[in-house]
This record gives sequence, structure tokens and C-alpha cells, in this order.
Amino acid sequence: YVSLAQATRLKLVNTNRQSSDSGSRSIGVRIPDPTMKPTLLTFAAVISAAAGFTAPSSGGVRMTTAISSTVEVAAPFAKGERVIRPELPVLYVYDHCPFCVRVRLAMGVKNVKHLIHFLANDDIATPTALVGKKIAPIFALPEDDFIMMESLDIIAKVDTDERFGPTNQILPASGRTDIKAWQKSVQTLLRTLQRPRYVATGLLPEFQQLDGRHAFIKNHQLPPYEKPEWKGTDEIDGMDMDTKLKLYAEAMAADPAHMIEDLNARLVELDDMLYCEHYCSEGGFSLDDIDLWARLRSITIIAGVEWPSKLRAYMDNISALGDVPLYDEMAL
Repeated sequence: YVSLAQATRLKLVNTNRQSSDSGSRSIGVRIPDPTMKPTLLTFAAVISAAAGFTAPSSGGVRMTTAISSTVEVAAPFAKGERVIRPELPVLYVYDHCPFCVRVRLAMGVKNVKHLIHFLANDDIATPTALVGKKIAPIFALPEDDFIMMESLDIIAKVDTDERFGPTNQILPASGRTDIKAWQKSVQTLLRTLQRPRYVATGLLPEFQQLDGRHAFIKNHQLPPYEKPEWKGTDEIDGMDMDTKLKLYAEAMAADPAHMIEDLNARLVELDDMLYCEHYCSEGGFSLDDIDLWARLRSITIIAGVEWPSKLRAYMDNISALGDVPLYDEMAL
């Protein structure tokens, strides 16, 4: 299943394709279906108000667009047969968490049916009962009475267990430093844009209640603040909750135009690093994709982003492959 907006984006514009001697092609501009935006934005405004702040006015329907770029022709990942165990594995996750998305993506790529338990962001009791502390993701395998944590360890277990289909389907990480450097270069920018929007939508399962939204704001600093001054340490007191709520409200109310312009330019840089629209590194689908896509997914919660065509196709293709939806229809 893919949403109407994703289905629209996945239909490439044939009239704009042009072959070249290198075997690449150019793909035309694709615009998501905006039909659900006003309703979601209206609902999001009501929910975010309950959290102590509201999203800025969109000034009408805002859409995420894609700009054309060169796309390498390469075969997509060949998904195996559906794997349905007598007792389904269970993932305990937060929807926004990239480490949780890593495991959800891997399970989807391997076509393993599983149950997803979305934890409320303020739920300490459930993960503590499972593994002794508040953490996600957590993987439970009822048929073995087995529980584990740590995203890459979970993926390694699933991808080497014949009960979950062909083994070693996901290639190892390539060790690329260019993509890692790019991720580090946009960390502050993305925290500023993404974190207020996670709670402002009011639509993510971990933030359905005020306690969950406040728990996130309490523990996740906004730039330029660092974690010690936000949360406090044994030596210094942390920031009071009213100040944190005020800073989140101000971040959500600020005009994001200059930051989105910067982000758009950074995405063009990343587009050039991408091997093709099916995987980011030469050789096939790998842990490079598991990590990169899981982090890029949250950018789709930001309205007004212009995606280069290859990168936009990459996002849509892997969303469909891994059965993990994007946030375009609730973007603020």
C-alpha cells in the first residue's frame, strides 16, 4: 500500500526522459497530491495548540516539490516471498526515531510480517519491563521468548536467521565518509526544523497525548543549546519547562524560508552522492541505505522542501520497498 501522494510521485514523467551515452536519464518535475493538506494542517494546528504552541500559517497549500537531476539506471532490490511466522515478531518503536526506522525498514525490505507497538514518548514502564531501561527500538521474538535492543544488532539477527527468508540480503556498510560528513553538516539545521514539527503535528503516535509531547520537549534540546544546559547535570541545573516550551513555540513560529533554502542546497549536494534511485552506494541495497533513508525520512515532515529528482525517487522507492510511509501529507 502506498498513499495517493506517493503513487503520484512514483509515476515518472515519460515525456521528460532523455537517454544519454552513459545510460542515465533525466526525470521531470513531480509534485505530490496536496488534496489532504488543508485538513491535516487544520487538525495539526488544534493539536499543537494543546502542546503550548501553534504552527505558522501556511498561506495556502504548501507542497514538497522535486527538481530534475540525472538518475543512474540500476536494478531495484528483489524482494523475497512474504514471511509470516506462527507467532509474529514485535517491534517496540517511536515513529520519528531513525534508529527505530532502521529496523522497520529492514523488516519491510525482507518482507517479514511483524507487529508494531508504538510507545508513547513518556512511557517508561513498558521498555523498562522489557530490557531494563527506556530505549527503542526493542525487538521481541515470542516463539523463542527472546528480546533484544540496538537497531543494527536486531537487523543482523533477522538477516542471518533463515526463518526470516534468504540470509544476508542486506549488504554491509560500505564505510563511505562523504555521506557521513553530509549528515553531520546538516545536523543542527535538521534539529531546528524537525523537532518542533514532530510535536506540532500532534499526529505521530508517540505524541498523541500532551504528556508525550512534553516528555519529548523536556529531553530534546533545540540549537544552539547543548544537552547539558537543556537537561542539566549534577553540577548545573537544567532549563525550566516553561522556557523550553517557549523556545519550541518560537522555533515553530519563525519563518523557515532561509533554513529551507539552505536545506534545498544541501539536498542537491546529497543527490550528487547518490548512486541511483534504488540505493545510495554502488553494489546494491546495503546498511548505507538503512541508515541514510531512516534519517532522511524525517525531512518529509518539513513543508516547502525541494527534492532533486533522483533523491525524491530514492525516498519514494525505498518507502514502498520497506513499507514505511513518509510524512509528506502532514508536513508543516
